[in-house]
This record gives sequence, C-alpha cells and structure tokens, in this order.
Amino acid sequence: MTATPTLIIAEAGVNHNGDLGMAMELIDHAAKAGADIVKFQSFKADKIANASAPKAAYQAAQTDPNETQLSMLKRLELSKTDHLKLIEHCKARGITFLSTPFDFDSLEMLVKDFGLRRIKLGSGELTNAPLLLQVGASDVNVILSTGMGTLAEVEQALGVLGFAMIDPKLEPNKANFEAALSREDVWAKLRARVTLLHCTTDYPARVEDTNLRAIDTMAQAFGLPVGYSDHTDGGAISIAAVARGARVIEKHFTLDCTLPGPDHAASIEPEALTELVRNIRRVESALGTGIKQPAPSEFANRQVVRKSLVAAHDLPAGHVLTPDDIGLMRPGNGPLPITFWDRIGTPMQTAHKAGDALE
Repeated sequence: MTATPTLIIAEAGVNHNGDLGMAMELIDHAAKAGADIVKFQSFKADKIANASAPKAAYQAAQTDPNETQLSMLKRLELSKTDHLKLIEHCKARGITFLSTPFDFDSLEMLVKDFGLRRIKLGSGELTNAPLLLQVGASDVNVILSTGMGTLAEVEQALGVLGFAMIDPKLEPNKANFEAALSREDVWAKLRARVTLLHCTTDYPARVEDTNLRAIDTMAQAFGLPVGYSDHTDGGAISIAAVARGARVIEKHFTLDCTLPGPDHAASIEPEALTELVRNIRRVESALGTGIKQPAPSEFANRQVVRKSLVAAHDLPAGHVLTPDDIGLMRPGNGPLPITFWDRIGTPMQTAHKAGDALE
C-alpha cells in the first residue's frame, strides 16, 4: 500500500434533485461503495446567481433550457435543517460529510454552525479572492479545485489563503497576497491545510482535455498534496490519476444517470462507484514501495526460470573450458551466468556429464 491511502470523495453534489430522501440514499450508496467522504453543495441561490445568469451548455442540455440558472439552483438548494439531517445520517453510516460552500453564509453555516474542519471549494471559486480570504481565516483544511485555472491563478489563490491563515495586521490586497508567499510560515500553513485538485471543468470532460501531467506540475510547483476531480466518463482516468500520484479522487455519482438534472449524465451510478473504489485500492496495493527488489512470491520462481552454467557436453576432468563447453540451462541453482567469462580457460576439477551444473 502507499504510505497515505487515496482519499476518495463520492460527489453527490446536487444529484439529490432537491429531495432529502434521495440525498440520504446517495449517502447510503457512497458508504456501501467504500468511499471515505460523501460531498454535497451548500449555497443560497439568491447569493450566487442573478436573475439573468445563463445556464452552462451542459446544464441547459439536461434541464429545461428556458429555466434560468437561478430558478434551477433554487430547486436544488438544501436548507440548514436538510444539512443537519444529512450530517447525522453520515455519522450513522460511518462516512464523512463534506460540502462545497458557494457563498459566505453557507461557509459560516458549515464551519461555525456545524463545526466542519474541512471544506471543499469548487473551481469557480479559484479566483473568488474574498471567499478564499474568509476560508483561509476560518482555520479549516481546504480542498481547492483548480479547473479552468492557470498555474499563476492557483498561485494567486494560495497567496490569498496563506495571507489569511497567518492572521496578519496588513490590509488584504493583491500586493500583500503576493508578499505572503515569500514567507516560510505561510507555506508551512499551506502544506498543513491545503490540498489542490486538478480538474477539467466540463461535464463530461473529454479525455483529450484531461492533462493528468498537471498533477505533477502543481505538486512540483507548490509542494502541496494534489488530487484529481474527475468529470470524464467512467473510472479509468481516476485510476490513472492515482497511479500518477493523486492523493485525492473526487467523482460525481448518482442513483441514475438518466434522471433529470444538471449533473446526472456526467456521473457514475452506485455499482460503478463501488468498482471505482475497489480498483483505486488495488492500484494503491500495486504501487508498492518503489524499491526494486523481488516480491516474496517471486523467490520460489527464481530457480525455476533462471539459468545456471552447465556442461554443454560430456567433459573429462582436467579439461580446460572454452566458450563451446559451457551451456546455459535451467534450473538456476548452479553457477550464475554472470560468471560465464570467468570460467573460460579454467580446468575442470572433475568429470561432468552434459547438462550437469558446473562446479
């Protein structure tokens, strides 16, 4: 196993369609699948979209195209009471509750009212400096998606978070955010509290747009844990991300991909989620320690498949060996083939039959 198992987030998101019973069922399936976390979305619709805000193309394709984004979000909004019931249900099912706040009120509800010690920020908040500042000051761990962003924008977001984490007396502004990243105490806070997620913000995302090497780029650039928020079809790319070193995998799931709603079509169903978790754990087992050495199961096979130096034909005692006198044959319990050249020109101490291992 890897030193730290991959954190698997089953992203329920808004796939409850505003139905608390469906949200509870999503928790049940996430727990049954073996996910570590089930994540929802917390927002006040009136706080995050105005009446003229259009839907994304993928949202319009899966919902009434004449409905505004604001109207859609109002249908999907979870109340404070709903949140409390979901948190309690997660505790009962032995799975961690997590949510993504999209506004200040929702952040305060999650952190102050419900005492969450970790929150997830979506890719749309990567450039939302005021919300990032409040998150950084909230003394919680942060998982930050970076879809649609550049490396410079990720760095800028880290500057805001880091600035807020050290409780400075300085005024929040771009120059001070940049200056914060020159301080080792800021980076110590960021390393302790922030995980970045590579992401392609499209639903579903094309495999050709995935760019998994960006996981390496961010890990090398910032020295922070980096994971992957997967919007591609199926689970193959998540598994590849784990093999590439992703520390967190987030994957949308639904009870039924054919349900109406903005994210169902780009999600996997419970059976596929279970299979994804199983395969991620298998990949972790396969990654090993990185030390090149025989596995315990290989030792019994070494003598069977490796070769030894043997007499190529009958050889009398005293015969001086030539290259034509030495054969290479299984089993590998005799002299090693690496000594082939050392044997040339040496006399035989005893007679050998063809195929006998050389002494």
